[in-house]
Amino acid sequence: MSTNEELPAPPIVPQQEWLKQRLALLEQEKELTRRLDRINAARRRLPMVRIDKQYTFDGPRGKASLLDLFENRRQLIVYHFMFDPAAENGCPGCTGFIDAMGDLSMLNERNTTFAVVSRAPLAKLQAYRQSKDWDITWYSSFGSDFNYDFHVTLDESVAPVEYGYRSKAEMEQLNVPSPTKGEAPGLSVFFRTGNAVFHTYSTYGRGMESITDSYSLLDRTPYGRQESFEDSPAGWPQKPTYG
Repeated sequence: MSTNEELPAPPIVPQQEWLKQRLALLEQEKELTRRLDRINAARRRLPMVRIDKQYTFDGPRGKASLLDLFENRRQLIVYHFMFDPAAENGCPGCTGFIDAMGDLSMLNERNTTFAVVSRAPLAKLQAYRQSKDWDITWYSSFGSDFNYDFHVTLDESVAPVEYGYRSKAEMEQLNVPSPTKGEAPGLSVFFRTGNAVFHTYSTYGRGMESITDSYSLLDRTPYGRQESFEDSPAGWPQKPTYG
């Protein structure tokens, strides 16, 4: 690359002008932090729904129920990893999420278990997990209704299509970039009292961005995430939005 080549870049201003604009943005960032605190508090106050349906998973220790996935802890976070039973490899986007997660030991210290669930058979999940050298607990929901009931496998011949709390008709009407067929990513949270299991929260698509820090770090750079949905200056690098 020639050193004389002009690259898209932010405008150059004196230090005082930069500081003025940075302080104005800082106030917006602080308000966003306070707003996120309020949203997180509202999320914690959400009611919950009892799950009476019995689901059976294949896991590293054999057959398991949804209750078993808690591993005797109070809370359970399930990441719905896209892995079609006919596929040989997992979704690249979901793979990137798991790669970026890092140490989750704090969850166990706070009475919470993290598990990954996919519809592909267990043998494929174990082989892929080994190829990535991941230390995650991965279960197969193959043969159960779990993925369909939590709207991360979309097939209208099995169940009405819904993703991100929108029906297929709503997604088409709004022209939103949501899947209407096949596997889809999601995150669900469960709570238990004794042997009773409750569903407290689910989110889909971009609602899972805060699982890792990569997006948050990119949000702080001039080029941002380099995704097509961003309002970026002309010439900034972009690529199609995933998911």
